[in-house]
Amino acid sequence: MTSKSGKAASKFIRRSDLTPFIRLSIAFRALQAQWDKGWGVITSLAREYAISRTFVYVLAASLAVTCEEVFGPSLAPMMVQDARLSSRYMLSLRLEGCCSIGAISTIMKRFGIEHSSTGKMSRTLHEIGALLPNTLSTDGTIQLVVFLSDELFAKQHPILVTVEPESSVILSIELSETRQWEDWKGHWECLEGNGFYALFLVSDGGRALSKAQKETLKDIFRQPDTYHAIAHVLGKFVKRLEQKAYKAIEQEYDRWDTLDSARSDAVIEKRIAQYESACRKTENAIALYENFAYLYGCLVGELALFDETGHVRNRQEAEGNMEAALDLLDTLGVGYISKAVKKVRQTLPELLHYFEVAEMVVMHLHELPLTQETLRTLCVAHQWHKRLVKAKTPETRRYCAAQEQCYLDVAADDLPETYEEVKQQVYRQLDQIVQSSGLVECINSIIRPYLDTTRNHVTQALLNLIMFYHNHRRYKDGKRKGNTPMEMLTGKPQQKDWLDLLFEEVEKKQPGFFGSSQ
Repeated sequence: MTSKSGKAASKFIRRSDLTPFIRLSIAFRALQAQWDKGWGVITSLAREYAISRTFVYVLAASLAVTCEEVFGPSLAPMMVQDARLSSRYMLSLRLEGCCSIGAISTIMKRFGIEHSSTGKMSRTLHEIGALLPNTLSTDGTIQLVVFLSDELFAKQHPILVTVEPESSVILSIELSETRQWEDWKGHWECLEGNGFYALFLVSDGGRALSKAQKETLKDIFRQPDTYHAIAHVLGKFVKRLEQKAYKAIEQEYDRWDTLDSARSDAVIEKRIAQYESACRKTENAIALYENFAYLYGCLVGELALFDETGHVRNRQEAEGNMEAALDLLDTLGVGYISKAVKKVRQTLPELLHYFEVAEMVVMHLHELPLTQETLRTLCVAHQWHKRLVKAKTPETRRYCAAQEQCYLDVAADDLPETYEEVKQQVYRQLDQIVQSSGLVECINSIIRPYLDTTRNHVTQALLNLIMFYHNHRRYKDGKRKGNTPMEMLTGKPQQKDWLDLLFEEVEKKQPGFFGSSQ
């Protein structure tokens, strides 16, 4: 490098303003940034002191060598992060973020977090999950709860799940080779061995579940899932028959349009006959749709617990009305409808067991400090709230929400001081009346993302991790907002975060696990 005068110029200039103390400070800050995996510190130092980034690295390296010579290799542990840190990142990303192992590895490597290889993380997660139980325990006491049981699937492998519906706690989750009644028998016996006994069972009409209940839980009644018993069996025909009616109308219009192109008397007569036939088919399709939709609506309406005045409806009357609706559906003369009606009739004797549960719950609600009229008002409001939760369209949701609020406003006028507290107590106790296994579908929606990120190659260890996380995580929204499932089940406040509780649980089984595994 030469100057304009032709004389050689110095490549580097030793700056007198950068005193030894300042150089030491730059080296220390740079070295500290490397230990802490800080981003942008080197560039910031270069700009602050108007020096090159290379010079910053040279100073840091010189200080590191000097420290090692003076203090020895014992300085190295300072560059190693907390042995638990990588596990905390890994578990948070896996369970809270629903990230795949590959995605977690990429994220952790980007931020310079130790132990981020996919093989290491996969092994560690499996080891942690294997140390967690797949069935909750009451620690020696006996607790009576509702068993809400259903089957989920990862490819062809069934997952047996039992949930307590009010708190949403997963009581047991088990990866099984088959779903025979013997599997369910062992599943429930394990729960009883851990202190959980069933008040009653809520499940769909699966043969294995039904037989297992008769063999294992024969002293309690089974509440069939009203959704699977009615909506799943008959509800699908509403849309199907509506589509057939619209198709028949289109065919009628097509036949009408072809009349204009007819010229000879024979063709005109033939096309008129085709049009009249299309008209009859349209009338029959519309009549079938309207009759079926009306009777189906009547059938579903009989599942409602409370009448318009808030009284618990009579079970025998509801069953009689449902029998009448099924008889009329059978007279429609459609084979697949008659077959579905027969299936509904098989579950009808057990379908309305929840009416008896409702009578007991309402009896206990009479002990609250409110009039019977106000209680009935809140019961109707709760029924509209349940319909709001099940509503599929925005219009229906808005209507149900308006109806619920209307009844709540009346109750608020009757309870100016204790309204909110009493309303919460009434809603909480009415939630104990379980009509369907819909909550298991919610649990399915929670578990499914984890199965998807593993391409359905699920293990029992992963299920154990999911169960522990779900039971101890804190809800961010919904009616359970601010609570954890375990808090609602036990009534005891949970002071620690789920991740801290998981660390404690694992180290109880294997002391020093997180320190030694890193």
